[in-house]
Amino acid sequence: MVVDETPIVSIENLVKDFRPGFGLRRKRVLDGISFEVRRGEVFGFIGPNGAGKTTTLKVLMGLIRPTSGGARILGHDISEVGFRRHVGFLPEGPYFYDFLTGRETLDFYSRLCAVPKPERGRRVEELLHKVGLEDAADLRLRAYSKGMLQRVGIAQTLVHDPEIVFLDEPMSGLDPVGRKEIRDLIAGLHSGGKTVFMNTHILSDVELICDRIAIIANGRIVHEADAAALHAATGGEVDISVIGLDVGIAEGLERDFDVQMEGRGERIEIRLASKHVDEVIGRIVGGGGHIRAVAQVGGGLEDLFIETIGANRQQAAR
Repeated sequence: MVVDETPIVSIENLVKDFRPGFGLRRKRVLDGISFEVRRGEVFGFIGPNGAGKTTTLKVLMGLIRPTSGGARILGHDISEVGFRRHVGFLPEGPYFYDFLTGRETLDFYSRLCAVPKPERGRRVEELLHKVGLEDAADLRLRAYSKGMLQRVGIAQTLVHDPEIVFLDEPMSGLDPVGRKEIRDLIAGLHSGGKTVFMNTHILSDVELICDRIAIIANGRIVHEADAAALHAATGGEVDISVIGLDVGIAEGLERDFDVQMEGRGERIEIRLASKHVDEVIGRIVGGGGHIRAVAQVGGGLEDLFIETIGANRQQAAR
């Protein structure tokens, strides 16, 4: 997907204050932030807990009003309503009616989004296939795993075929395989022409799928960067811990991806370039291996993030 330089989201001098309680001073959560998201890109909005990521997203979604400043989505001021039919949104920790099946859930949301009745059934089946839930379509959501719930959550953001999708911590609480599944879904949205705005603090996922990133700390944008240029300049590796790795799969990984392996009993530790993580995980799982952990090993966005946040905290403490 070729990224268009046209901004699809524009935020300018956005400020949000909250009053923690009666008689208490206002707390500034967003302190004049400004940035743009281009049409057709995956934009990673990252920062430590409490930095203002979710507050920014709530302002953009019209769930809370800014104290000052403003933002535009698809050329419309966020105070308008009509344009929201072209926007999809998945909040962190979404709640669904767990007595409904996956198919019933998507049908429910397609009705809420006024999908025409003749198209509704086809659209639901298409989305079940897209997120890989055809076999679980008639199970009640109470039987779904966390990863399956995230997949049905992404599907519900797409029932009305929006131009831009906002995802709040879509990888939160998922195991390595679940995170790969969500990364694959986001990559599919990107290749299908969607713009994706993603809040997260999982840096390895940002490096793998985002075109650009912005780091927020203490309510201020402290760094913006092109993710591909950042990765090329600083590198970065990943460690994968595996149990039950097939010998043939291991030999193929060494041959095709130049990985480093170290055995510790049944557990194998694999170190590789971060750009190959999804392909390697796919081969391991497809060959019957069990992934126990995936961890970033310095370099790249991790070092930049720690350095930037550390410098910001030192400045704030002065």
